[in-house]
Amino acid sequence: MSRERYSFSLTTFSPAGNLAQMEYAMAAVADGATSVGIVASNGVVIATEHKFNSPLVEVHSIHRVEKISNNIGSVYSGMGPDYRMLVKHARKMATKYYLTYKEAISTEQLVQRMVDLMQEYTQSGGVRPFGASMLICGWDFDRPHLYQVDPTSASFAWQASALGKNAERGKIFLEKRFSPEMELPDAVHTAILALKEGFQGKIDCDNIEVGVCDERGFRRLEPTEIDDYLSNIM
Repeated sequence: MSRERYSFSLTTFSPAGNLAQMEYAMAAVADGATSVGIVASNGVVIATEHKFNSPLVEVHSIHRVEKISNNIGSVYSGMGPDYRMLVKHARKMATKYYLTYKEAISTEQLVQRMVDLMQEYTQSGGVRPFGASMLICGWDFDRPHLYQVDPTSASFAWQASALGKNAERGKIFLEKRFSPEMELPDAVHTAILALKEGFQGKIDCDNIEVGVCDERGFRRLEPTEIDDYLSNIM
């Protein structure tokens, strides 16, 4: 029987034991812009390509690195609209937790809530799996955290990871360069170099985004700060 016969149902396995909708979602991630995350000794960094097909786009009006709460941020590979919906849900979860318990949600607890949400979208009628994987970083319990959440609702804790079209090349680079003793500035340099591994064209502050999280919280680096890092690399 043809593959298409099984591609309209979330919960019907093909004779080969595959769920077509999940494969489509993971293919969207694999074809997305490259994103990386690295845990340093005193913080965590996430970075991604930020390219547009048209030079007419105002690049600094659209972001791939997003702040979820004061201590948590995220980046993605895959479909942008799906990611924006996930970020919206994550912010609501973080706010609801704070209003209930009067303290910031931990990275692990937020990830578990996101896993539950993404799991629901793999089994409910009238919806499809999210076509985006997220790297969620945070600082709590006096240390940095980095998690990956996939459309399958699987989650992983990482010291360093890469997503998107150059994920394998990025992971090989990170395996060679990663050290648990590196500090945040070194981790930012390493993240930019990992992006550069598969980057097409010249890398600059207009076509990458970087976010960092430490004991002071999460923030997105300004273009001038990215330029300073790039000047030390080039």
